[in-house]
Amino acid sequence: MIGGVEIKNKNLKINNIGCGYLYFYIHFITEIVCFYYLTSITNSLIIWLIPFIYDGLAFVPQSLIGYISDKYPKINIGLIGTILLFIAITIYTFTNLNIFLSLFILCIGNCCLHVSGAEATLKNSNGKLSHSAIFVSGGSFGVITGKLLAKTFVKPWYLLFIILTMIPFIYLANTYKNTNKEANCKEFDYYNPNLNKYIIILLAVFVVIVRGYMGYGIPTSWNKTTIQTIIFFVIMGLGKALGGILSDRFGIRKIALISTLGAIPFLCFGDNIMLISILGVMMFSMTMSITLAILVSVLKGTPGLAFGLTTIGLFLGTAPIFFIKITSKLLNISLIIISSILCCYILMKILKKGDSYD
Repeated sequence: MIGGVEIKNKNLKINNIGCGYLYFYIHFITEIVCFYYLTSITNSLIIWLIPFIYDGLAFVPQSLIGYISDKYPKINIGLIGTILLFIAITIYTFTNLNIFLSLFILCIGNCCLHVSGAEATLKNSNGKLSHSAIFVSGGSFGVITGKLLAKTFVKPWYLLFIILTMIPFIYLANTYKNTNKEANCKEFDYYNPNLNKYIIILLAVFVVIVRGYMGYGIPTSWNKTTIQTIIFFVIMGLGKALGGILSDRFGIRKIALISTLGAIPFLCFGDNIMLISILGVMMFSMTMSITLAILVSVLKGTPGLAFGLTTIGLFLGTAPIFFIKITSKLLNISLIIISSILCCYILMKILKKGDSYD
């Protein structure tokens, strides 16, 4: 009987990763739609306000929507998000209504789909990082694809058909909840129990803020062509996925150490050399799943809220970029080195010592 339980649990750990792949596609399509929209709008209005509003409305409300989804799990947040994206693109394409109306609806739809993906992958991951990391990585591929499509013959109304393709994937992902009735986040146990939980939350969010800022501050003067931009986003997406996969394989503390300190020389000295720079970008992106795992470990009962805290951190990290531009290469490199060392120190403090992996 015990052996049968062990086999069943092992199969769950293997099979449930399919939920991550399903939401990889959903996240991929979501970002295609949103960044096609943003690229089209900013090309016509040439203002910084819309991207700033988008970041605020697409990131910050995810904590509230996540909390609501935690409390009312029967609500199909993913389907609601899909409908909202459809409505937003319909308004943008076929009406003369104020552009901020479609932008607002688009952002809330984006929030709902992100929360849906986070909750589905986290609750069915058996405490592993790979599932949610694969889901989140789909966004980087979608961002660059959406930007490129906006510059082609593809018309906005084509997006309506693309949006509809997400519906069967959302329903398929929900079958994982039905087969795993006890899906929860109780197996997430990565934080240092000797520290105050609220301090851990604040420090983990701080690391996310730094990661959000550095995402824009990484020196990449080599990035001049479309192909190079595609490579940049693809490597960033791979880094996000690898952060979870490698943490499950080798331990979260080891990957946290490598991704924060190991990336420093590649980020600082790869400004003019693409191969060196993208190695730094990939390693730097690996921290995404680590901070999420820490927050979920503390907030086991509310994974949607935990995921929302990471998106608030991303907004707080990216917001200064709209107002402040660092032109000094020396200052920028100094900030990368100092913030990377600080983040490494924080992660080593708030992560549980000793990896409890299979």
